[in-house]
Amino acid sequence: MKTNHNPDKYHNWKPYFMVLCLLATLGLNSCTKDFEEYNVDQTKIRDQDVKVPTVFIPIEQQIFTSYQIAQNLNADAYAGYSTPPQTFGRSLYNMNYVFVDGWNQSAFNDIYTKIIGPIKNKLGAIGVKASLPDFWAIALIIEVEAIDRVTDKFGPAPYSKVGSSLTTIPYDSQQSIYEQMFLQLDTATSSLATYIAANPGKKPFVNSDVVFGGDYGQWLKLANSLRLRLAMHIVKVDPTTAKAQAEKAMSATGGLLSAEGDVAAIAGSGQNDYYVITASYTDNSMSASIQSYMVGYKDPRISKYFLPVNTDATKPGPLAAQYAGQYIGIRIGSDVKAKPAYSGYSVYNYESTFTATAPQVIMTAAEAWFLKAEAALRGWTGAGDAQTNYETGIARSMSQYGVSSSAATYIADATSKPTAYVDPQAAVNNSPALSNVTIKWDAGATNEVKLERIITQKWLAMFPEGQEAWTEFRRTGYPKLFPVVNNNSNGTIDTQIQVRRLPYPINEYSVNAEGVKSGVSLLGGSDNGGTRLWWDVNKGNF
Repeated sequence: MKTNHNPDKYHNWKPYFMVLCLLATLGLNSCTKDFEEYNVDQTKIRDQDVKVPTVFIPIEQQIFTSYQIAQNLNADAYAGYSTPPQTFGRSLYNMNYVFVDGWNQSAFNDIYTKIIGPIKNKLGAIGVKASLPDFWAIALIIEVEAIDRVTDKFGPAPYSKVGSSLTTIPYDSQQSIYEQMFLQLDTATSSLATYIAANPGKKPFVNSDVVFGGDYGQWLKLANSLRLRLAMHIVKVDPTTAKAQAEKAMSATGGLLSAEGDVAAIAGSGQNDYYVITASYTDNSMSASIQSYMVGYKDPRISKYFLPVNTDATKPGPLAAQYAGQYIGIRIGSDVKAKPAYSGYSVYNYESTFTATAPQVIMTAAEAWFLKAEAALRGWTGAGDAQTNYETGIARSMSQYGVSSSAATYIADATSKPTAYVDPQAAVNNSPALSNVTIKWDAGATNEVKLERIITQKWLAMFPEGQEAWTEFRRTGYPKLFPVVNNNSNGTIDTQIQVRRLPYPINEYSVNAEGVKSGVSLLGGSDNGGTRLWWDVNKGNF
């Protein structure tokens, strides 16, 4: 979980850098050599010095690789969670829909070089799939989580042909990538279930796993829950497959993440990324969108997620004393002035929640319960009751953040609604609330209103994991997020529809020209932020 320390420096990376030249993380010496190792025939590699268990920790910790530029300055912001209190010296950047290419490079490249490459080169090359299927199962689950982050940001991407050529890596369609992810989860869950049945209680991975401490039962739950998540992603484009995969997940051996404490989170090798970008860099503030919902709902988690505004005149950028104790975010696309102009706004709570040593969450039991709530709404077998799942999802999240005593009151609240946004410094950024959805379940509401409730509460519970939150916003249209104040995309992104994807990094057009050309063709639209992904279908939710 290492955060790049200076987002601005990535703006100047030259386009001739090879897509996969970061394999120096594997101990190699040059971009060319790295690229060759990534793409040679894997059957020719013999690295008998690799200690299989010790390979996993650095791979696990790279799920959030290059976090600030690879996720926080795109998905977290587009999900309505965060807005940086500065522009990094630019007038045009991600927050006003002009993408910084160097940031996109990390979001695209690093998953390959730091996760998929090592899995193929270090594990696949020495026959782990056949000799240690339990270890291989964990690797596949990590790989699924990783490639999903690439394809759900960009769309079509290299996957099945990675390692097949030194010059051109063809892209797979997003549909094909999803099919492969489901098949990999088949292999992983089968292997883990077989091992658990034959070796009850054994944890050969116990000293080399910073997610579950070697607990294969928890890995099996995560794999099943990931299947359910991926199934829900494609419900509008391929409802038949979505239903089949979701029902498979809900009936699978091992079950889903469901109990209190069922949280997949990565313990870091250094400092927590949220801590670094918030406390150390002072680059990470609350978004106006999440402020609108949490303040309006009187959400007891708000003090766990965020710190109140700064009104202390001895600290940079204080707001007026009248705002003391309030939670105020920054609206995306605002004309943010140089630091410390917006430094007094609410930031992530790095003091007691997102501390330097806190693990970073991949998936929670709360999310799985909300997935089941939507599955029940759609009438899928094994989903149970929508209201029960919805309320359990809220309760699990409240428990996760230590506010269980407030759960019952919150769940029963039938009147609180999101609030308007008022920027203390610039009225041009103000906006009325965009949603009037309340918290309490209403059995008589339409399915659309029920879905808005489910996704809104799911979004609140998934914080701060903006990758998945942005996916769900694009898929469903919920929660209703404040649109960008200043849209400088030159018409390529609709202000109201908001950004749908990240463009491919420029260096792909120089080092993998034929590959990226195939990707754009599979995308079915221009390589810009306004083109919808395969599962992002422009039609109703039901």
